[in-house]
Amino acid sequence: MRFGALLWRRMTDLVVAGFFVGTQIEAWTQPNLPEPRWEVVLLAAASTLPLALYRRAPLVGPVVSFAVLATAATVSGPLVDNEIGFLFTFLAAMWLVGLYNEPFSAFSGLFAGIAGVYYSVSRFPSQDRRTGSYVFITLFGCGAWFAGYAIGHRSRQTHALRERALRLEQERVEGAARAVAEERARIARELQDVIAHSVSVMVVQTAGVRRHLTPEQEREREALETVERTGRQALAEMRRLLGVLRRADDRPQLAPQPGLSGIEHLLEQVRKAGLPVDLHVEGEPVALPPGIDLAAFRIVQEALTDTLRHAASATAHVRVRYDSSELELSVTNDGKPYANGDEGGYGLVGMRERVALYGGKIEAGAVDGGFRVSARLPLESVR
Repeated sequence: MRFGALLWRRMTDLVVAGFFVGTQIEAWTQPNLPEPRWEVVLLAAASTLPLALYRRAPLVGPVVSFAVLATAATVSGPLVDNEIGFLFTFLAAMWLVGLYNEPFSAFSGLFAGIAGVYYSVSRFPSQDRRTGSYVFITLFGCGAWFAGYAIGHRSRQTHALRERALRLEQERVEGAARAVAEERARIARELQDVIAHSVSVMVVQTAGVRRHLTPEQEREREALETVERTGRQALAEMRRLLGVLRRADDRPQLAPQPGLSGIEHLLEQVRKAGLPVDLHVEGEPVALPPGIDLAAFRIVQEALTDTLRHAASATAHVRVRYDSSELELSVTNDGKPYANGDEGGYGLVGMRERVALYGGKIEAGAVDGGFRVSARLPLESVR
């Protein structure tokens, strides 16, 4: 529980306790109250104790207090007329009715309180006293109720907004976690295809070498047969694993996984979608490992997709720099900056996961009125 709400409740407890103590002191000490004194003490206690139920029964407690005041007036009108503690108990009950009840219950409690106190005032001995008390009690009673209702309404609104913010934050965290899991599964499926292709090439080449062996090379033939058989078994298990990773709506990928060699085709598709984009390549292009080649292509693809989604009127600039130790990718747009690239698909999630897989680094943020995604993929560790 937040400190402010805890302090507020403790203050309300102190107020209710203060009314109870005050009415008891007045019941024991005021000289002009009717006898026997113990009846006055009991009625004073019975009118204030129900207010302590404001947490569990915010309407029932004050209504019981109103009923006790009406009962006290029935027993002795002068008692209610003379004890000021009953008046303050009534005002406290009205305040609690407005503070801790929803609108329907709050208005019901207001009418119950006004009706109860009107009945109590009607038992006053003096006609003049009754007329003035109706006006006084109506004004102050409604004022106490309205003050409680205004504070309670604001508190309920604040609580509802806080709960909504917490719920939205929880949904955002859960959505990000789902996006990470889905993206990791997607990366795993793509890498399975890459690895399966590599293993298939190994098996085919092993079989080709085995067929060219001479009859005297029996030991080498057996070793190659073992390699070929193990490779085929690995392919079979990989296909089963890929079946587990695929979703029900996934279609089989008939084309090979893309790489930076197909980046011009990607840029042409983006241009047809309405986004002007240019490409700048630095360094001498080298043959990349299949996994890194695929990751680099997907990073550029996702960054351009985010640009289309969030800054479609911009111009995009793609930069690819080959280095002996790393591959650097940069996608910059000069349109309206977008917050984080995760909206509508958690685009940065996939890029971060792919970069992290190879121990690289990625930076994304607003720059010069636009947005830039920059990634570095190390090459030395995979050679």
